[in-house]
Amino acid sequence: MTFNNSKTIINIRIKLFAATVLLLAYLTLAYVAKLIKFPLLGMEDTIWTISLIVIWFILAFIPSFLNYQYISYSDDGENIIFRYFTAGIISGKKNSVEINKASFEGYKIETRLFGIIQSIILYQKIQSGTAKYPPIHINALNRGEKSKIIKSLNSYVHSL
Repeated sequence: MTFNNSKTIINIRIKLFAATVLLLAYLTLAYVAKLIKFPLLGMEDTIWTISLIVIWFILAFIPSFLNYQYISYSDDGENIIFRYFTAGIISGKKNSVEINKASFEGYKIETRLFGIIQSIILYQKIQSGTAKYPPIHINALNRGEKSKIIKSLNSYVHSL
């Protein structure tokens, strides 16, 4: 099984792009061209500007705060492969985890911030014990994608 959550990440980036264009259009129309007459809907230009900038910051930094990551998952072949990177406004470095199915020890799902932030921690059997990989944040995955990954990983966990 191979899949990725590129559609989700693209949608997040399109929303941010649209919000940026709308904010810049508002600033241009309100302050440069002076085409918008204030008070607009009973609010002055300062309140509108601050409100729109706050909305833009929320749209820009929520993916980073919630650790949204682009995730590509594959269990085709002899390895379990996760490729991932942070998908917020500040992108992180690209990471890859490849674990041979025979040495896959298991996984653990961690939740933080009242279950809002979820991550998978993978374990691999090595000569000196068990290796623990850094968490892979799965917040940007939908329920179906999460269940596919969990079902797939469960099929490779060896019974002790």
